[in-house]
Amino acid sequence: MMFSVDQNDSGAVRLSGRLDAASAREAERVLDEAAGECVIDMTELEYISSAGLGVLLRTHKRLLSDGGIRLVGVSPHIRDIFKYSGFDKLFPIEAA
Repeated sequence: MMFSVDQNDSGAVRLSGRLDAASAREAERVLDEAAGECVIDMTELEYISSAGLGVLLRTHKRLLSDGGIRLVGVSPHIRDIFKYSGFDKLFPIEAA
């Protein structure tokens, strides 16, 4: 599945497919426009690489004073990646 990123009707950023080095720039372009608490819907995200984690970390640091990032719809596989990288300590994560 190709990567896609967009904002849904509620303002959440929706990530779909594979967030890796090839798609990190596209994700960063959309997330750079986020303000306040940024809700990221990962219901359709299949994979995230270290490059994708880096995009989330940079966005989180930039938004930290306004609420940071909240991840929703996180699959068990993606949650494991966050757990193994220690990122589960940085972000509020809500399961799918």
